[in-house]
Amino acid sequence: MAKIVSINLSREKGTIKTPVDSALLLENFGMENDAHAGKWHRQLSLLAQESYDEMKEYTGEELSFGTFAENITTSGIELHTLPVGTVLKLGECICEVTQIGKECHHGCEIYKKVGKCVMPLKGIFARILKGGMVRTGDAVEIISVGENI
Repeated sequence: MAKIVSINLSREKGTIKTPVDSALLLENFGMENDAHAGKWHRQLSLLAQESYDEMKEYTGEELSFGTFAENITTSGIELHTLPVGTVLKLGECICEVTQIGKECHHGCEIYKKVGKCVMPLKGIFARILKGGMVRTGDAVEIISVGENI
């Protein structure tokens, strides 16, 4: 079963996020009190724990969830393989995948610390269709799969 293993917040963009037990996702806005929230297509960022495992092999060190500035860290689901338009249920919330990967800023805190970033290839972004609380341990379910164009 796919689930949320970490929920992460930051007040500034380009910084490592701090894990929290739960957070409120606001419809068409993002995670309450997070720097990346707003009325745009990248309201929420997600990264799989499996990507952390790959980075551990690359760096040889343990990396804390939130290191890659993702809002939600999951396990048991290959996020980067989901097509844009896929609808996910996170706890009581519903979101739609809007982007796979992103351009990395080589001057960001994450790149300086780790020397490589997985978000450009493995991170996904979503907009919030239905808000509510998300908690560590909540299930992650695929409601519908988008179309690869």
